[in-house]
Amino acid sequence: MANRVYIFDTTLRDGEQSPGCSMTVPEKLRMAHKLVELGVDILEAGFPIASEGDFEAVDAISREYPWIQVAALARAATMDIERAAKSLEKAKRPRIHTFIATSDIHLKFKLKKSQQQVLDEAVAAVELARSYTDDVEFSAEDATRTDHDYLEKVSRAVVAAGARTVNLPDTVGYSVPEEYGALIARMVRALGDSAIVSVHCHDDLGLAVANSIAAVQAGARQIECTINGIGERAGNAALEEIVMAFHTRHDKLPFETKIVTEQLYSASQMLSQTITFGPQPNKAIVGENAFAHEAGIHQDGYLKEKSTYEIMDPKSVGVPETKLVLGKHSGRHALNDRCQHLGFTLDRAELDEVYERFTAMADRKKGVRNDEIIALVQQVASEKSVAAAND
Repeated sequence: MANRVYIFDTTLRDGEQSPGCSMTVPEKLRMAHKLVELGVDILEAGFPIASEGDFEAVDAISREYPWIQVAALARAATMDIERAAKSLEKAKRPRIHTFIATSDIHLKFKLKKSQQQVLDEAVAAVELARSYTDDVEFSAEDATRTDHDYLEKVSRAVVAAGARTVNLPDTVGYSVPEEYGALIARMVRALGDSAIVSVHCHDDLGLAVANSIAAVQAGARQIECTINGIGERAGNAALEEIVMAFHTRHDKLPFETKIVTEQLYSASQMLSQTITFGPQPNKAIVGENAFAHEAGIHQDGYLKEKSTYEIMDPKSVGVPETKLVLGKHSGRHALNDRCQHLGFTLDRAELDEVYERFTAMADRKKGVRNDEIIALVQQVASEKSVAAAND
């Protein structure tokens, strides 16, 4: 159990907050069904004070999936917490997730409050939330730009007030793995067994997954993440990347989750169909090209032994099969393999002729389709027949 990492999915909350990702209540319910199949530990279903739709979504998901932990977000404010508690009334395993910013820059310019005021409000919020549920999570917004002594003081205080989980977000994606790991290690030592330390990393510098992994290595045992890495600005840490890093490099990352990895690709596809965009083609794990090979050297190696260029079996994440993309960088081996799959057996001379015409075509196109390859093979075969007849 020491190496068990809890996956807190915030696709339906932080993920939905990003442009183009808004979801209706029925859409959230469908996505929640897939997240439950995927095996997430905590499902953050919305920010109930933000809109009636978010309130309804938290309530509906709580009713539909009583066995899963459902979380609702609330600022460290009485109205927010009461609204969150109301939305979770039907949940069997409710979590109120309350937060307030703790960095000097947020205190000075956004909140216009002193450190003591924020500390007092954080404690009061946790105490109020605990009056509704035993499962309370506190987040120190902008933790990575907060004075470390003050952050530790706040963390200890909210745990004393009843928080079971303390989340230390890299809210603006500012941290780098070494310093984030050191910060998390300090807070893990400070809190000991009194609370789970959680992390929530944004990807502004492209380091969300690396920072999350560094945090787990330092003792954090909950990761907040989203499908496809959607979320505010550059997004959140991508759930699929974290889970498969643990799965693939278990020798260096000996951590366990309950994620059913074979559901990752279908979860990504469902999200893409629900919101207004999908992952970029070269996105790790779930992108269109994640298991695609076009370079001839790669294709040749893959056809001889898959592990030469694939560190994961595509089926382990739910991708149906590897794609050998035929283009101008492809070699004879891959072209011959495709011809065989299409039902053609070519001798060396035929393959050379088809390959010469194939590369000429590929130089003019982004890729060569199967019907075009069939036409080339048939053209060469026809010319060969005519030449034989003339002889």
